[in-house]
Amino acid sequence: MSVAAENISEICVIVPTYNNARFLKTTLEDILQYAENVIVINDGSTDGTARILEKFENRITVFSCGTNKGKGYALRRGFDIAESSGFRYAITMDSDGQHAGADLPVFYKTIAQNPDNMLIGCRLLKQKNMPAANTFANKFSNFWFTVQTGKRLPDTQTGFRLYPLRQMRRMRPLGCRYEAELELLVRLAWSNVGIIPLKINVEYPDDRITHFRPVWDFLRISMLNTLLCILAVIYGYPKRLFLWIKNKIIAQ
Repeated sequence: MSVAAENISEICVIVPTYNNARFLKTTLEDILQYAENVIVINDGSTDGTARILEKFENRITVFSCGTNKGKGYALRRGFDIAESSGFRYAITMDSDGQHAGADLPVFYKTIAQNPDNMLIGCRLLKQKNMPAANTFANKFSNFWFTVQTGKRLPDTQTGFRLYPLRQMRRMRPLGCRYEAELELLVRLAWSNVGIIPLKINVEYPDDRITHFRPVWDFLRISMLNTLLCILAVIYGYPKRLFLWIKNKIIAQ
C-alpha cells in the first residue's frame, strides 16, 4: 500500500456549500476519485443543491442547515461530525470548482510524513483569472498573520486545508463567516501546532459564484485582525512561550 493510501481512512473531506449547484456535481465527482469519506454541509442553499446531493446519498454524509448561517458555522458543524465519527484529520475544500481533487494525495502523503501538523494549500496568486481583490486580501492577511503569530505563510486565505482534529482539542471558530478560517489559523499557531504550506492548483471559472461581500466581509476580517493583535500580546505570544518552555523541560 502506498504512503498516500495508508492513512486515508483517518481523513475526511469537508465541503461547505451554499448555492453552488452549478459546480457541485462535478466538484463532488472529482473529490470522490481521491477520497473515501466526504462530508457536505449544505448551508441553507435555495437552488438545486439538495437535488444534487440526493444523487450522492450513498457515497457522502450530508448535514443540512435550514437557513444560511455562514462558512464559519458550516465548518463548526463539519468538524463536529468529523470528530464524532472518529476521524483524525479533516480536509476542507470549496464547492465552487476552484480546488482540484488531484491535490488530495499530496495532502495524504505529507500528513503521513508529518503527523499532527496543519497543512495549508498555497495558490499561485498571479495566475489566469485570479481576482485582483484576492491577491490584495491575501497580502493583507499574510502581513497581519505574521504580526499576530511571528510566523510567515505564503497564502493565509485559501480554504483548501488539513486540520489536525486531535491537536485542535475541540477548537471551533467563533466567527460565522469568512473570518473563521483566519481565526482558526492564528489560534492553531498560538498553540504551537506546526503549519506546513503545500502548493495547490486552483481554477477560477469566468462564471464562478462567490458569496464574499467585499465591504462587509472585509470589515469583519479587519475587526477580527484588530482583536487578534490585542490578544496576541496578552495571550498568544505568552502561550507560545509557555509551550516552548514546557516542551524544553519535557525534552530534558
